[in-house]
Amino acid sequence: MNKWLSLSFVCVIFATSCQKKEANMSENIVPPMAAKKDTVLEKHGDKRVDPYYWLNDRENPEVIQYLKDENEYYQKMTAHTQAFQKDLFEEMKSRIKEDDESVPYLYNGYYYIVKYETGKEYPIYSRKKGSLTAKEEILFDCNEMAKGQSYFNLGGLNVSEDNKLASFATDLTGRRIYTIQVKNLETGEILADKIENVSGSAVWANDNKTLFYSSKDKVTLRSDKIHKHVLGADVKKAELVYFEKDETFNIYIAKTKSKKFLVINSSSTLTSEFQFLDANKPAEKFKVFHPRTRGLEYNISHFDNHFYIVTNKDNSTNFKVMKTPDTATTSDNWVDVIPHNDAVLIEGIEIFRNYLVVEERSNGLNKIRIMPWDGSGEYYLPFEIETYSAYVGTNVDFDTEILRYGYQSLATPSSIIDFNMRTKTKQVMKEQAVLGGKFDKNNYKEERVWATATDGTKIPISLVYRKEVKKDGNNPLLQYAYGSYGHSMEPNFDSTILSLLDRGFIYAIAHIRGGEDMGRQWYEDGKLLKKKNTFTDFIDCSKFLIDQKYTNPKKLYAQGGSAGGLLMGAVVNMAPELYNGVIAAVPFVDVVTTMLDETIPLTTGEYDEWGNPNDKEYYDYMKSYSPYDNLKAQDYPNMLVTTGLHDSQVQYWEPAKWVAKLRTIKTDKNLLFLDTNMDAGHGGASGRFEALKELAKEFSFLLDLEGIEK
Repeated sequence: MNKWLSLSFVCVIFATSCQKKEANMSENIVPPMAAKKDTVLEKHGDKRVDPYYWLNDRENPEVIQYLKDENEYYQKMTAHTQAFQKDLFEEMKSRIKEDDESVPYLYNGYYYIVKYETGKEYPIYSRKKGSLTAKEEILFDCNEMAKGQSYFNLGGLNVSEDNKLASFATDLTGRRIYTIQVKNLETGEILADKIENVSGSAVWANDNKTLFYSSKDKVTLRSDKIHKHVLGADVKKAELVYFEKDETFNIYIAKTKSKKFLVINSSSTLTSEFQFLDANKPAEKFKVFHPRTRGLEYNISHFDNHFYIVTNKDNSTNFKVMKTPDTATTSDNWVDVIPHNDAVLIEGIEIFRNYLVVEERSNGLNKIRIMPWDGSGEYYLPFEIETYSAYVGTNVDFDTEILRYGYQSLATPSSIIDFNMRTKTKQVMKEQAVLGGKFDKNNYKEERVWATATDGTKIPISLVYRKEVKKDGNNPLLQYAYGSYGHSMEPNFDSTILSLLDRGFIYAIAHIRGGEDMGRQWYEDGKLLKKKNTFTDFIDCSKFLIDQKYTNPKKLYAQGGSAGGLLMGAVVNMAPELYNGVIAAVPFVDVVTTMLDETIPLTTGEYDEWGNPNDKEYYDYMKSYSPYDNLKAQDYPNMLVTTGLHDSQVQYWEPAKWVAKLRTIKTDKNLLFLDTNMDAGHGGASGRFEALKELAKEFSFLLDLEGIEK
């Protein structure tokens, strides 16, 4: 007994000694300081001096060197966690079934499958004709296609109606600029047709030779054109079918589930417009479904000589379902199928021969509603807990009684379920495997609690933690949120989070305004001139979690990415004292400058989300919360900021400028890291395991702050 005590004591002394040595070494590592080169930016008579504006030139060697210097600093400062990062990576990887495959679905006589093989980063797309016992036909092996590439993404996969050809699109930079090609599935030959600098989405007409696709503006990367290409013709002479002149709109092209129509969707944040064309007559002209009307949003599905429309027409804030004959599509012909309900948000529909399936959201929870066309009695799928996520899956067949849907919760691995809508019986087709033999969902507790915002609004929070965790205020807690674009944060299962939960962390998702978690009004109350609700909601959720003894400010951590990175930037300016550490991934932090630059991808299309700063009212409001513009001399939490050099959504220079300015203005000695992936874009690394390495960096940052070393 005494022997083990003595040995433990020696180990403690040794560990403490090592930590002191590491701390001393860290103190000797000097962070990079970007040169100040003041640029005066003036708008509405207001002058802003930006010392780091020069960082927005990725062709400038000085800029690249600065990013490399920050990466080197990060590597040196975290050198003591490298072994732990590798352990975390292997731990997360070990939970994943490497030789995995999707549940096959039947389309046009073939079963389609996506699979992964052990040790390989990328998916393999295959199919089997008529039966699952038939010979497998490999369509695309992305592992082979990605060889020699630092980044690879396959998109726009679309098979012709005769099953002989497949269009596909590849992105080799992460900037979401694709090249479309066509593969002969009978011979394996890649055809000479090569269409570059496009968005990636493409669709076949029913003649199996005419391909419609969308292309992007070369500067703004706005998807603004639809082209038509006939196989074998000169791709440079592809016919321009439609050009979207309004810079606030983006476009894409698709085919209806009925295969009868091709549809062009033009949409902005607030407004939508569709055009449609008989898929059997690609030489004819598209017709407008209903002319765009500012504030009118709609989406269309086709079935049995009618279009079904999900729309906010007639002030239907939470949307309703209407229908119209496919020969008379303007709104004066639309009639209600499901009327508007103030308490229920309609998120989408799926049409079958005998059933209409409606995806709804009420009281913050997903609902799936089954409505027989014959009126024989509608019903909802039963879900028992409050921290679940359910969604309609891939349903490509009209003539079936089977609805495929997905289900999961914070502690329940995702399942793909086939549900018989007539017999009300279900079959679990696949449940996500969590390998390693250590996971048991019964070891975890899920909760849904409600924080009270400053204005009295109740904000839901989804929580998961190990059952042995005590609410004594001493638990490390990671609070995550997004809060923009009406994007709801589902309480989905994530096996990687187990690496935090099993080390004592609580994980919380704050369903703040700016998403649609509580209906469409929830979104309206968190954008434009109400955007600050998003930030104060997050802060109020943090205060609630502290008050309720889930954690304390020395153990509370926050994370968000992209627009959620803006959230992080605003929060650390407003309430830095609440957090010990913050992870801001690809953060949108230089709001005013970006929204004034119409050459930057996404800017013009974002005016309805953030406001147009050419209008002084919006300029002033943006400036009042823009993280970069509101940095001040105060203590900030420990921070890890990540970005990608080729990011098309949030340009790398936003986080780079933010970190550079933070280094000169903050009054603390807390950690501040900028980690730039020099080979990727907005989504980070493209391989499934490379992505885990980036996650291991983030987790090791949190765990290191907690003094957890294994």
